[in-house]
Amino acid sequence: MSAEDNKAVIRRLIEEVYNEGNLDVVDELVAPDVFNHPAVPEHQHGLDGFKHVIEWVRDIGPDTHYDIDDIIAEGDKVAVRMTVSGTQTGPIRDIPPTGKSFSVDYVHWFRLVEGKVAELWAVRDDLSRLQQLGLIPVPGES
Repeated sequence: MSAEDNKAVIRRLIEEVYNEGNLDVVDELVAPDVFNHPAVPEHQHGLDGFKHVIEWVRDIGPDTHYDIDDIIAEGDKVAVRMTVSGTQTGPIRDIPPTGKSFSVDYVHWFRLVEGKVAELWAVRDDLSRLQQLGLIPVPGES
């Protein structure tokens, strides 16, 4: 697969799966033995774990949206810088919904094999998200 082909796979993954919640296309875009590095251990490996993470994020905020700011591909890897925004209308583990909105930066790295996501890494601004949701105080604000 070319770098452009790999970027097209990731664009579809972000639009159809992350943004629309269409789990029917996961099998087409993600390898059966995918390894999702940032997920909790019980959901890191395999399609079921990958789908669980997508469902969990959408349960927290069904309006969560990933806007691609930059996408770069080289060889079998694709890097995506995104702005992720949404409203927390569902619980985050044992934290009740706040009803507040957030907008934060994410960077995801994907490794593809034969046109499917085989590995995923993420760098997320979870601190800013939790601050925007009112779950962690912002230094200097009262």
